[in-house]
Amino acid sequence: MAIAIECQKRPEGSKPNALRREGLIPAVLYGHQGTESVELTLDEKKAIQLMKDAIVNKTVIELSIPHLSWNGKTVLHEVQSHPWKPEPYHFSFFAVKE
Repeated sequence: MAIAIECQKRPEGSKPNALRREGLIPAVLYGHQGTESVELTLDEKKAIQLMKDAIVNKTVIELSIPHLSWNGKTVLHEVQSHPWKPEPYHFSFFAVKE
């Protein structure tokens, strides 16, 4: 079962805590083009739904980044949660070769 999700490129110089106050969760995509990594943001509501639907390192996620015109298959590698609140803090994705 593949899950489709859309992320936005993180604005240059943005602070993670400021993004979280705006309802955005910081994320990173590794292996975007070879060894390149891309800093992203994800809507908080979509992030919570992703935490419910995806299994770390097992679920294939169709990730699209409109700003970079990139669509591809990824695997959710790591989810960091807030220490005492059940809120997502940061996501890490790995690109999967076709």
